[in-house]
Amino acid sequence: MSPVEVERKRELSEASSLRERLVELGYRREGTFVETDTYYSPQHVDYLETIECLRVRQRDGFAEITYKPASDAETHSVTDVISKVETNVRLAGPEQAEAANRLLSCVGMSTLACVKKERVLYRHPEREDVAVAIDSVDSVGSFVETEVTRTDDSGAEILEEIETALGVTGNRVVTEPYRDLVRTASVPT
Repeated sequence: MSPVEVERKRELSEASSLRERLVELGYRREGTFVETDTYYSPQHVDYLETIECLRVRQRDGFAEITYKPASDAETHSVTDVISKVETNVRLAGPEQAEAANRLLSCVGMSTLACVKKERVLYRHPEREDVAVAIDSVDSVGSFVETEVTRTDDSGAEILEEIETALGVTGNRVVTEPYRDLVRTASVPT
């Protein structure tokens, strides 16, 4: 069975208390990354409507293309936990991101949005399958994204335990992808 990424995103009004809690619980800070994600959709399907993801991600010394399938009742639970098999293709280097963006454009993909964010990534002290990201997304705000990668169906239960331990269960759940939040923020009022 392919690994399934189980995740939930919540608003974060301030990150310092969460960072302190992560340290208290023994999480390892893996680094701070500035990521630029360019999202695409084909002409024949509206990925905004199907909530699919095709993106090129680039950051310091790293680039990849990611595809996440459409959301439906099976992949998006009533508790706003998202569980999807993610397909990633790591590119040879960050300079390949530009080539990937050109390729997708040349084959007729439409650019939906460009998301720039600073991500501080933490790993659980005992579970490599658990990551917590504190994201600051340009023009949108700050968020905490809890992610569990599993090959069985226990990911949602583990995610609930992690969020409870972190004290973030009272934060508003955000169901929209960053791509959609950035698009909404860029529309003039």
